[in-house]
Amino acid sequence: MKQLVEERQGETASRCGHTPVLHAPPALPVQDVDGEIEGQRVRFAQHSLIFLEGDPADRIFQVVDGAVMLYKLLPDGRRQVVELLGPGDIFGLSFKPVYDSSAETLSPALVTSYERSAVERSPHFLARLNRCVQSQICALHEHAVLLGRKSALERVASFLMRFVPLHTCPTHQEREQMLATVRLTMTRQEIADYLGLTIETVSRAFSELRRRGVVSIEKQDEVKINHVCGICRLTGTH
Repeated sequence: MKQLVEERQGETASRCGHTPVLHAPPALPVQDVDGEIEGQRVRFAQHSLIFLEGDPADRIFQVVDGAVMLYKLLPDGRRQVVELLGPGDIFGLSFKPVYDSSAETLSPALVTSYERSAVERSPHFLARLNRCVQSQICALHEHAVLLGRKSALERVASFLMRFVPLHTCPTHQEREQMLATVRLTMTRQEIADYLGLTIETVSRAFSELRRRGVVSIEKQDEVKINHVCGICRLTGTH
C-alpha cells in the first residue's frame, strides 16, 4: 500500500511539474467566523496532496476557494473518489486517530486548517460541523444510489447536474439567467473514479449526450449544457 501511494504521489508530481504539497506551511493565520479558534490559511497548487489516508488526523480543514477530492486506494492501485468538495465544505473529519481517506486539490485552492483539539472545544464550530456532516451524509446517500443502481449514462448526467443551480430543472426565468457553460476541474479519469466507471465508458457517455444534443463539448474541460431538463430526465430521478 505504501509503495502504491508513493507511486501515486510520483504521478501527481510528474503531471503537474511540481512536488506535491503535504502538510504545507501556513500562509496566513486567521480566526474562524465566530472568532473562537485560530486557523491557518494555506494556498495549494492544483493536484497537491493535503493529507494521505493513514496520516494522523490532527487537523480539520475547510475549503475557502477551489475544489478538493477525497479518495481511497485499493491495494492494487485502483482508486475510488468518495467525495467532491467546494467552498465552505469541511473535511478531514475522522472518528479514528488517522484519516480514513486521502485529500487532493482538483484546482488551485485556498484551504483553512484548524487544530482538531481546538475545534472539539468550540461549541459554535461544532454546531457548524454538525450541519456540514448532515449535508454530507445526504450527499453520500445520493451517491450510493448512483453507484448501486444507475446506468453509466445516468451517472454522467447526474454528475453534470451537480453544476446546475439547485441541482434541478429551472423555471423559464432561471433558464434565461443560467450560465450555460460548465468548467470541469476534473479529468476524465477522475470523473470515472468518482462515478465507478472506466474512462472509456465516461467518454462514450459524453459522446452519447452530445449526440442527443443535450450538451456540447467546447473543450476538454468545458461542457455547454444545451438542455438542462434533457440532462435532468437522464439522471433516472426525473
